[in-house]
This record gives sequence, C-alpha cells and structure tokens, in this order.
Amino acid sequence: MRPSSSRSEDPSRSEDLPPPGSTAGPAAGGLLSGLFGTAEVDAELADPALLRAMLDMERALAEAAAECGVLPVAAAEAIAAQCRVERFDLAALGAAADSAGNPVVPLVRQLTAAVPVEARPWVHHGATSQDVLDTALVLVAVRATGPMLSHLDAAIDAAAAHTGRHRDTVMLARTLGQAAAPTTFGLKAAGWLVGLLDARDRLVAARTALPVQLGGAVGTLAALGPAGPQVAERLAARLGLGTPLLPWHTRRQPLLDLGAALGGLLAATGKLGLDVGLLAQSEVAEVAEGGGPGRGGSSAMPNKRNPVDAVLVGAAARRGPGLLATLYAAAVQEHERATGGWHAEWEPLLDLLRLAGGACARTARMLADLEVRPQRMRANLDALGGRVLAEAVAARLAPVLGRAEAHDVVARAVAAPDFRAGLLADPAVRTHLSEGDLDQALDPANWLGSAGTFVDRALAAFRESAAYRGSGADRAVATDPSTPTAPEDGA
Repeated sequence: MRPSSSRSEDPSRSEDLPPPGSTAGPAAGGLLSGLFGTAEVDAELADPALLRAMLDMERALAEAAAECGVLPVAAAEAIAAQCRVERFDLAALGAAADSAGNPVVPLVRQLTAAVPVEARPWVHHGATSQDVLDTALVLVAVRATGPMLSHLDAAIDAAAAHTGRHRDTVMLARTLGQAAAPTTFGLKAAGWLVGLLDARDRLVAARTALPVQLGGAVGTLAALGPAGPQVAERLAARLGLGTPLLPWHTRRQPLLDLGAALGGLLAATGKLGLDVGLLAQSEVAEVAEGGGPGRGGSSAMPNKRNPVDAVLVGAAARRGPGLLATLYAAAVQEHERATGGWHAEWEPLLDLLRLAGGACARTARMLADLEVRPQRMRANLDALGGRVLAEAVAARLAPVLGRAEAHDVVARAVAAPDFRAGLLADPAVRTHLSEGDLDQALDPANWLGSAGTFVDRALAAFRESAAYRGSGADRAVATDPSTPTAPEDGA
C-alpha cells in the first residue's frame, strides 16, 4: 500500500519532468492552456510523462521477470538501461501509433532495436500492449494526483479557516433562488469544507486501490509459465501499485472508481465556485474574489470585477460529466480484449485528471483570497424587513393558534408594506405576542437552530482528517471557534 498523503515529496513523481511551478502541460504555450489545468498536475499528464510511465513499466517488467528466473539478469539490466525518455522521439512514436492503434507497439520496436542483440528476445516478454498502457495510465494517475492532493488540501485549509472565522456571521440563506431564512456564512463554508473532505477521501481511496495490469495476450500469462502470478506481484511492488486478483483487461472498475472520484471532486469544487459566483453578483456583493489589481477585469467595461476563478472552476465541473460518461460507456467491453472501448478511455481519463487538478488549484486560490463582507450580508438580510423570519413568528404562534392559522396570519402580514407593523396590527398576534416577544422572533440570531453545532462538527471532522496539518495562523480560528476573529473583510 502506498501512502495516501501528498505531504512529502512523492517518490513516484516522474524524474525527468519539469519541477513544480513550471509552465509545462499537455498544451503548454497554447492560448487556453492556462485556463483549466495547473502546471504541477499538467506536467504529470504530458506526453513525456506518459512515455516515462510506459518505460517504467517495461523496465520493471524485465526486472521482475529476472527476479523470478523467467529471463536472464543481464537482459533485464540491458533493457532497463535503455528505458530513458530522452532516447525516444515522441513525434515519431505518435505518428507510428496510428498504424498500430496504440503507441506501445512502436515503442517496443524502438526499445528492442536499442538493446543488445542477446537481450532483444526478452523485451516486453510476457506482456501485451494493453498491459503497458493500462499500467502507464495508472502510474500517471498516481503521479498526477500527488500535486492535485496538495492543491486540494490547500483548498480544504482555506475552507476550514472561513468556517471557523465566520461561525456566527449571520447571512441570508437562499432556496430555489429566493430569500429563505437566516443562516451563517460559517455554515455555508462548512458545507464547502465537508464536500471537499468527502471528495478527498474518495480520491485517496481510488488512488490507493489502483492496480498494475499484467495479463499477456488473453489474460492467462501463458508466456511467463507458472511464474506469471509471481512476476505480476513483483511488478506491482516495483511500481508501488496494487496487485489485482486477476488481470482486468475488460473489467474496468479501477478506472471507473478513479473517474467517479475525479467527477465527485469536480462537483464539490464546482458547487463551491457556483456559490461564490452568485454571492459575488453586484446586487448581492457579499463576497468578492481577490487577487489584486487587474484580476477579473473586462475588455469592455472598466467597472467589472469578474469572479474568474469561480467561473473557470464551474466550467471544469460542467465538462466532467461528459468525460465520466465516456468512461462508463467504454467500460462494457467484449470477451478478453476490447475493440474500441479500451481506446476510448485514454484521453477522457487524462482530461478528467487535468480538469480536477486545475479546479483544486483555482479553488484553493479563490478561497485563500476571498473577501467576505459580513456588513453586506447583514444589510441584505435587514433589507427584507424581517420577512425572512416569518417562519420564526409562525412557530411562536402555532402552539396557541394552530399551525395552519398561524401560517395564514403571518402570510397576511408578509403582504403588508411593513412586516412588523402588519403583525402588530393583527389582533391574533397582539393577543399572544408582546412587542418584545415579536422583536425576539424577528432577531435573526435567534433563528439559527443548530448552525453552530453543525459548524463545530465540520471543524471536528477537519481536525480528524488526513488533510489537517495542524499549523498556520488561520488554523487557530478553524480549530477553536472561541479565538477572536479578524476584522470584517470588506464593507
């Protein structure tokens, strides 16, 4: 089992790839390349990374087979010495892949030509193209989700900080697009936090369970003789992957689990981005994305400050379901090896990884720089003249008037120009509620129910999670709601 945390340097990271923070990616230099991915994740998904993973599989296969006595040690050493990315022409491999239907066939030809004559019969011994490409994609996924988890953990940290800091910051809840009742910004942020924590758990579980693929031509490992299962185990150990019960050439559940986890992560970040975008609307203005001068600007309207991270995270979330649907559609595969279903998975899986990586990074930045405006939240709440406390007033009248009559009495007052005056003008209200009682019912702080308890539960879950690192100034607020909060952000 490999460790699920991304805290330390990931030993499985591709050694020949650009360092974190570089601009390398599948479309590095393209006009759209910076909008949906992030450099650290994209570097692990680029063509050099996939080639590195295929070569890692070929090297580890030869070494595992030599350990089991299936091929000569000298041959394994000769093969391993040639499994270096710089020895191969990516463009030539890509062009040759068209004739073979996958890039493994031309890679094996080039690798075979590169090794000494006596080692050539042992290149790719016992494997089929799908073994190499499936295992390579699994390695790429493991390596890409390392930096992805780092970005996700940063987003979780920031969500926890908002949750703790704004535990009691009252704001308007909205249901079906309409003003509903009071809630707290802390509870809204707690929903974001728990969504991210859940998505992290699913991603780590899927990542940890990813298995090596080694079945040979039809899943029997006949070419490896009785040592086949042992070679598979040694191969998995060398690559840091799980050992499956049997080859999974047409049983695609490992990739479906990974795809579902990535889709869930995109949904969690997308929901958060949607909320931020709605709260940042000019008429609402309860939050705003930060980022400094010029960020979120418009080419036509100098007055605009667009929530660009929220927009891009939301766009990524909308692309996810189609990609995930392709993985599920491709998973129904015939007999021992698929005709097209397997091939249909490659790019959608890489796209899902790229989108999820970018969404995590942008969510982390969006939350870290988010301007929260408690004064505006309270102003929007007060602008409704207490009408969002109609449920609270009806609850006080129900024991004496009955639920239906209490509802009708309050509904009549809601239609009045002044809600409070309309209530006081109703004899049924005056008989049973004093002005003091009514004002208590119209105080939003008195109608928050268990919001604080739910916030505390979310923070407790955060502190118990693998994402919690136990340091940082904001963490003091997240872990102890009694810590004095910072001055209100914005106005």
